[in-house]
Amino acid sequence: MLTRSNIPTAKRIVIKVGTSTLSHSTGKLNFQRIEKLVRELADLANQGKEIILVTSGAVSAGMDRLGLKEKPKTIPEKQAAAAVGQGILLHTYEKIFGEYGQIVAQVLLTREDSVNRKRYANSRNTLLTLLSMGVIPIINENDAVAVDELKIGDNDTLSAMVASIVDADVLIILSDVE
Repeated sequence: MLTRSNIPTAKRIVIKVGTSTLSHSTGKLNFQRIEKLVRELADLANQGKEIILVTSGAVSAGMDRLGLKEKPKTIPEKQAAAAVGQGILLHTYEKIFGEYGQIVAQVLLTREDSVNRKRYANSRNTLLTLLSMGVIPIINENDAVAVDELKIGDNDTLSAMVASIVDADVLIILSDVE
């Protein structure tokens, strides 16, 4: 089992980053913080580590683009904001990772991808193939289509699910919430 002292020897690392870490108090994306995160992850990838990023922030990015002043209250409104924001978030990551010579891929998951054996195997195969190609998977819950019975619920849980799917050596959760 890995402890803090032997994290440097980890080969496959899942990192989860939350919305409040990626955003200013205004709800808008904090590009300086995102750039610092990407720089660190790209450096780890350059060391030969396999990096998987589980990210929040799609709803927040969508709210900003849609001009919403407060978080949507209904599920369809949240799904719409996530649908708009997911592309913005991925574009941001793709642009900054690209500046550091890294290729990224978007993978959107639901609970079904961890409980249905065939979908689990497909998710695992896709993620492991991306890693073998030197690609950094960027994962989020598929909020735009997930309904309550298929929702994972939060990205901390999603990151643990992903870490299990890919047999990660370590899961790091970057958050400023309890």
